[in-house]
Amino acid sequence: QAQLVESGGGLVQAGGSLRLSCAASGRTFSNNAMGWFRQAPGKEREFVAGISGTGIYTRYADSVKGRFTISRDNAKNTVYLQMNSLKPEDTAVYYCAAGPQAIPQITPRLYNYWGQGTQVTVSS
Repeated sequence: QAQLVESGGGLVQAGGSLRLSCAASGRTFSNNAMGWFRQAPGKEREFVAGISGTGIYTRYADSVKGRFTISRDNAKNTVYLQMNSLKPEDTAVYYCAAGPQAIPQITPRLYNYWGQGTQVTVSS
């Protein structure tokens, strides 16, 4: 049974940084795009960043461009999200996801594996 487990969330002041990790087990996802999504209370789940299986192609939501960086280490079956210059509006539960496609998509329903989420809270 494939499983994704996120870690690295927490409470940070505005302007600070966090690094999220998503460790996969049960199968390899080196040929699959993976993405980070987030969901704030009362809002829909939204795309944050995605990376292709090889790691060559990445895409970001406009709201995080220049502040967040997605990367992956296929030898460790792990995807990362480095978040810098955090803002209070980045507060949300962050989810890792993997899909059958090779290129990351922004639509959540195109991903078929999800982690349980990790809370990120940015105080002003």
